Amino acid sequence: MIIGIDLGGTNARAAVVDNGKVIEARQTVLSDKNSLDSTLEQLYSIISPLIKYDIEGIGIGVPSVVDPERGIVYDVVNIPSWKEVELKQLLQSRFGKPVYINNDVKCMALGEKIYGQAAPFSSFVVLGIGTGLGAAVVVDHKLYEGVYCGCGEIGYIPYLDKNLEHYASGMYFEMFSTTSHAAYESALRGNDEALDLWKSYGHHLSQVMKIVLYTYAPEAIILGGGVSNAFPFFEESMYAGMNDFIFSRTLKQVKIMRSSLDNIAILGAAALVHSRYEQDHFTF
Repeated sequence: MIIGIDLGGTNARAAVVDNGKVIEARQTVLSDKNSLDSTLEQLYSIISPLIKYDIEGIGIGVPSVVDPERGIVYDVVNIPSWKEVELKQLLQSRFGKPVYINNDVKCMALGEKIYGQAAPFSSFVVLGIGTGLGAAVVVDHKLYEGVYCGCGEIGYIPYLDKNLEHYASGMYFEMFSTTSHAAYESALRGNDEALDLWKSYGHHLSQVMKIVLYTYAPEAIILGGGVSNAFPFFEESMYAGMNDFIFSRTLKQVKIMRSSLDNIAILGAAALVHSRYEQDHFTF
């Protein structure tokens, strides 16, 4: 059994995973993200109750650039206190288990390949859409991390007056004094204002989709993260915004889908511990 952890910009979730199934899970809201000690203690608090199982190792996905070999986490934008955290060493010292760390969206890609919808594809992109926006790029069955492990930080590409992340992630809804979750709940009730908000969101996300297609031309794009739950509300406007994509043949061939697994980030993090993960890069 393995502990898989999804450290998000708002919440931290940990679960015991056995053969792709979640046995027990814990969650906490990160209450003081300006304090490294506080966030670490909250992380420890959801891991500790799970150590009672026969744990083989711990895998964790974090929303930032990661040195997976040394286990160092750099500059977590949504957790200001995390600038250069030797997380692997901290967790191994605390719990006495092997620890494997990578970017959260890259963990999602691993989870999708092993347990989800990416199994048929050799080259695909996963978009993690939550508090922020990130991507994982898999080419010929290998995760492309870039020379300095920062490939996929698509949210920081300049767009309009800010960055893509401000318009194509949960941040967008803050401009309207709400959250993506609240807007989703309102849309489910048929609220016209919320439905219109999701339509405009879909237009902004279409710009991200076109960038992915122009730069990587994958077989498939898989949408994951909390915001992707609202896919039925922004799907139509997203596709409409892609109509001006120059290579129409590509649009007809690429598969675009939402992740079918709610725990995909945790499953992917747990899979870091398995033999499918090589120290320097993923191979599938």
